[in-house]
Amino acid sequence: MKFLKIFGFEESRMKLRTELIAGATTFLTMSYILAVNPTILSTTGMDKAALFTATALASAIATILLAVMAKLPFAQAPSMGLNAFFAFTLCQAMGFTWQQSLAAMLIEGIIFVLITFLNIREIILESIPRNLRFAISAGIGMFIAFIGLKNAGIIVANPATYVCLGKFTPTAILGIIAIILSGVLMARKVKGALFYSIIIATLVGIPLGVTEFPEDWLPVSTPQPLSPIFCQFDFSEVFSFKMILVIFSLLIVNIFDTIGTLVGLSEKTGIVKSDGTIPHVKEAMMSDAIGTTCGAMLGSSTITTYVESASGIAEGGRSGVTALFVGILFLVSLFLSPVFLLIPGAATSGALVLVGVLMIDSVKNIDLSDVSEAFPAFITMITMVLCYSIADGICLGILSFVVLKLCIGQFKALNITLVMLSILFILNFILG
Repeated sequence: MKFLKIFGFEESRMKLRTELIAGATTFLTMSYILAVNPTILSTTGMDKAALFTATALASAIATILLAVMAKLPFAQAPSMGLNAFFAFTLCQAMGFTWQQSLAAMLIEGIIFVLITFLNIREIILESIPRNLRFAISAGIGMFIAFIGLKNAGIIVANPATYVCLGKFTPTAILGIIAIILSGVLMARKVKGALFYSIIIATLVGIPLGVTEFPEDWLPVSTPQPLSPIFCQFDFSEVFSFKMILVIFSLLIVNIFDTIGTLVGLSEKTGIVKSDGTIPHVKEAMMSDAIGTTCGAMLGSSTITTYVESASGIAEGGRSGVTALFVGILFLVSLFLSPVFLLIPGAATSGALVLVGVLMIDSVKNIDLSDVSEAFPAFITMITMVLCYSIADGICLGILSFVVLKLCIGQFKALNITLVMLSILFILNFILG
């Protein structure tokens, strides 16, 4: 047990079994990235098998770093928004090669390390008003729940109304079963409720035809070589104006994706101090920055802290042991990839929706009696879901806060960091 103290484990108030179940729950909830990231990035011409290895290794390195450095129960992996930005915007829309795009990711990671070392990200975090912090936590909860409903096909795209209720397909039925099962187990206070719901839903998915066994399926496979994508950088466009704008946009999105997630998850662990500071937040940000740099070298897109970590926190994960176990499972997945890839997205829907239920309780801490506080909080929450982006929600929330306070003359509620950020957001929206 002395070894576990390295990861912030306190035997007097924590249970190892709880931390391990929390880690397994977080891993299973976010393991879809092992299938989705290679699929998205391979559209650029990158080797899909090598991308699976890069995704697992980058996630393991970043998460284990966070476990050691920050001692928090959070997990990290390639960002779902930024991998799509990499493939569909940089490579397809803007015409960069995947080698040039990897170079942009590497430079962004190095800049991340520098601004984290200089405490710039911590200064930004501390500048966010208290009510907006609660709104970020609640907004992330709604965002996570929306992801769960979308993954199961319960909510689908609609050209007339943007979104609508989907049809009762086998996938949607499995998602509904997973959600109800998660709710029942949580209501009955079953330890490991979300973990068990994912496993049971995966098994239920077999007769429904949602959990599919590929032909010649074997549970064990050897890791695929990284050589086709490892350190394949092309720096020829680095100093072009277009690439500079790309790196700036990546920085803005990733900074606020990470900050928003850290704020939301920290509120749920109960580690936020009375003055609003978060212990070990600099270390968490540094592990994210180093992970992004390592990820680019391995051939993967930008690393970020995953909102799905909330599922492990809901199971009682409170130390870096939870994150350590997630990192270990990512390493194990290199050899057991066929097993982990069996878990359908619909099977994790219950865990995601229930996490949303648990995180929405932050709303009760928002001062709704003052419109100048309630309005920016509302904008933060609703735009996270509607823009499908934590970063956009935070940007628009801060912008509305600053504009409203300026218009009503409450200048003391502002600080120089918020004003400078607002100017940067406006520039980013105009130039982006």
